[in-house]
Amino acid sequence: SDGSIRLHQMTSEYPLMQWNDSTKGQPIIALQWALTRPAVFFALDASSNIYIWDLLENDLLPVAKQTVPSEKVVTMTLLGEPEKANGLLGIVLAKESGQIDIQYVKKKWALP
Repeated sequence: SDGSIRLHQMTSEYPLMQWNDSTKGQPIIALQWALTRPAVFFALDASSNIYIWDLLENDLLPVAKQTVPSEKVVTMTLLGEPEKANGLLGIVLAKESGQIDIQYVKKKWALP
């Protein structure tokens, strides 16, 4: 609820990494690992900002931030085929009106 993200290992109650205030205090409403690249995850905050984290490139801050300006996004999920090496990765955004929007991710964050 405060924008903090914690990375846990299943065998420990303590986080391996913790990023406080990663969304400048906005609640995170969705977070998902990339299906095609294990070190990348995406976070959606309550202000319709999408943060892309690539832990191999930078483990302190997101490598990109994209605002969805047209309408409030209420949730997101990712689509892709992890068994294929084509690097195709998409973000499915559900908007407040019920509209669904699919955007494809740059290859550098999608390739295995």
